[in-house]
Amino acid sequence: MVEKVVYFIEGDGIGPEVWAAGRPVLDAAVAKAYGGEKKLVWKELLAGEKALRETGENLPQATLDALKGAELAMKGPLGTPVGKGFRSLNVTLRQMFDLYACIRPIKYFPGIESPVKHPERVDMVVFRENTEDVYAGIEWAAGTPEARRIVAFLRDEMGAKLDDLAAIGIKPMTEKGCKRLARRAVKFAIDQKRTSVTLVHKGNIMKYTEGGFRAWGYEMAASEFGQFTMTEAEAAEGATKPVVIKDRIADAMFQEALIRPEKYSVIATTNLNGDYISDALAAQVGGLGLAPGVNMSDTLAFFEATHGTAPTIAGKDMANPGSLILSGAMLLEHLGWFEAAQLVHGAVAAAIGARTVTVDLASQIEGAKAVGCKQFGEILQANL
Repeated sequence: MVEKVVYFIEGDGIGPEVWAAGRPVLDAAVAKAYGGEKKLVWKELLAGEKALRETGENLPQATLDALKGAELAMKGPLGTPVGKGFRSLNVTLRQMFDLYACIRPIKYFPGIESPVKHPERVDMVVFRENTEDVYAGIEWAAGTPEARRIVAFLRDEMGAKLDDLAAIGIKPMTEKGCKRLARRAVKFAIDQKRTSVTLVHKGNIMKYTEGGFRAWGYEMAASEFGQFTMTEAEAAEGATKPVVIKDRIADAMFQEALIRPEKYSVIATTNLNGDYISDALAAQVGGLGLAPGVNMSDTLAFFEATHGTAPTIAGKDMANPGSLILSGAMLLEHLGWFEAAQLVHGAVAAAIGARTVTVDLASQIEGAKAVGCKQFGEILQANL
């Protein structure tokens, strides 16, 4: 028997509910696909509210020690206070374990009503840089001694025009960080026979950070994958190579995603832009309830539900476990267990086709029957 250890964190809010509904679906898919020859071995780690209750810490050392040697992990949503309190556990985990690539495939499931006319034209995979940009968390509150020192330095020694009481945040971006994210996106496009990689940036305004991302992306593609890639200008001149490297300014890309989504296949982008565009694209195909994702280093793949903790519905059996389950399907694909992953995708598609879905999806499907989180998981198991 082939066994793969998957460390998991339940998460806060609706986390325990989506895990209880979702994990059995993944186990059942593996069992049906391989008849007991393959198995996922789940080992729980503590983080967030459950960890605080049981250990007095939001992120215990035992969890960090286990993840240091891990290859596979999954988690539910973890809460983060806005404007106060502890730093985001999600960001902390990404930076501690160098999970530099957030990868989110976004594709339409037939039957879901969308706010756009042609959601079926959306079939993109977003690669978001995960460790740099403003998410590095280097900032100081307005009026603090630290912020005043930074303001004084920038104003007096660098010639910047700044108010004494400005809050200050730093946006670090490196050639190494940008190139490795773009490299992963281009390699994915080549391996998966995707037609293009679009570098999404605000280099027209932030010329040395976002503009650097664009320049380094083009440079890396040409030097490392030149036999497979070409620019749009080269394509217009008649070049024929498998992957076109494009770039779009971030605000223009939002328009493109709405009116010409079929022109874009793989998106490589910076941290903040990626946060925005991946959620916006998910909305075009039905919302975050069915949006899977993974954060990856060169050694650890950390799959996660991409929605929040939804505290207002926690404990009410109203949550949608779809994001977690489809992230589990991504994990199965990552392992090469494609048969089990296809069973999961088929089960979700069948439930949507039968219009028997959780309340968030039922609001988007005319004539749908709303079921609870637990029952939706049971329906998916039956659909396998």
